[in-house]
Amino acid sequence: MTNAPVEAPEQTELMDPGNGPGGSFADAIRAMEIDTRMLGMIGALLIIWIGFQFWSGGGSWSEGTFLSARNLWNLSVQTAAVGIMATGMVLVIVTRNIDLSVGSMLAVLGMAMAMLQAEILPDYLGFDSPWIWIISLAAGIIMGAVLGAFQGAIIAYVGVPSFIVTLGGLLVWRGAAWMMASGRTIAPMDATFQLLGGGARGTIGYTWSWIVGILACAGIVFLLINGRRQRIRFGFKLRPRWADYTIGGVSIVVVLGAIAYLNSYLLPPRLAEQRGGGDIPFGLANPVLIAIGVVLVMTFVATRLRFGRYVYAIGGNPEAAELAGIKTRATIIKTFALMGILVGIGAAVQVARLNAAVSGLGQLTELYVIAAAVIGGTSLTGGVGTIPGAMLGALVMQSLQSGMALVGVETAAQDIAVGVVLVLAVALDTVYRRRASA
Repeated sequence: MTNAPVEAPEQTELMDPGNGPGGSFADAIRAMEIDTRMLGMIGALLIIWIGFQFWSGGGSWSEGTFLSARNLWNLSVQTAAVGIMATGMVLVIVTRNIDLSVGSMLAVLGMAMAMLQAEILPDYLGFDSPWIWIISLAAGIIMGAVLGAFQGAIIAYVGVPSFIVTLGGLLVWRGAAWMMASGRTIAPMDATFQLLGGGARGTIGYTWSWIVGILACAGIVFLLINGRRQRIRFGFKLRPRWADYTIGGVSIVVVLGAIAYLNSYLLPPRLAEQRGGGDIPFGLANPVLIAIGVVLVMTFVATRLRFGRYVYAIGGNPEAAELAGIKTRATIIKTFALMGILVGIGAAVQVARLNAAVSGLGQLTELYVIAAAVIGGTSLTGGVGTIPGAMLGALVMQSLQSGMALVGVETAAQDIAVGVVLVLAVALDTVYRRRASA
């Protein structure tokens, strides 16, 4: 007697919950597996943008300037440096630590790179050497890694709380930045180095912006298809097809719409004449591309590498991570070293944008970096946080600051608003986790 083989139905049919959205809006959100906190941040960002558009126009939408292509282009450039550093702050906070020194470290690294370009390397290589900006940038990044690892070693091996170590770093590195140049402003920067900061020259133009946008759309489609294949391979529950189509369609529309809108910001006539005249779009700025690259790399590090899994394991339960054989001390040192590297990149962007290193560089930057990470969903109790969320948090913070400056709000009132938003974000996070654990 033989047993005839029985063909199992296709896994996709078994595990696909359906072909139509149906149900309520909440059901659709759950089906698409969208983080409700991320959705809330997007909603808050839209409210901020709409509010400042009306406010900047005296109550008139059409006369508002906040959502103009020029202001949003500037906003993207201003967000880049804080966003770059916020991605590193996520991992630091996830390990149940904090880094209060990032603003002062940015100052000392920026001053070091500026002095190398303006006063030290030209004596050996000449002012026109193409190596000046490369050596300066590499030196700043390496110096950032060393300073970050030094602070991490004190935290991991000496046992001094990160709050105290980095608070001391805040004072030490700020004083070191002042002493390096005796309070002078160091300028100008190497011409190629200046491209890192954006401006009229630091952009990729109309055509390359569309190429980047098309590649981003192709990446979105690839991630959705690959994610579905991986779920089938490992037997995980699939999202409905309509959910994948919706996520992909909305993401592609947002990317292409952003590229088209930013490309509508044109060079001033005087600068356009220097390039042959006509309407010449700015396109995406180099700092924005750097920030996007950092987000992609840091997301890969946090979600795909063993180091990232160790970081989240330490944040979830340090004792269990230690018992599981994770080298917690080495991981913490690497986390702070990575934070230092990202501060070095952020410092390069800031100095290049200003075309100078000033004594007040990076003041209160630590506030905005920490606030961006926390608003982006990173829990101060550790173990939870996402890289894209931190970038979105940076955009929210910078939108607040830029909008208030645009409508003429006093600096003191801006600080009050930022402080209130930070406390509110932590309070909402606390309430959310309390309900989730109930």
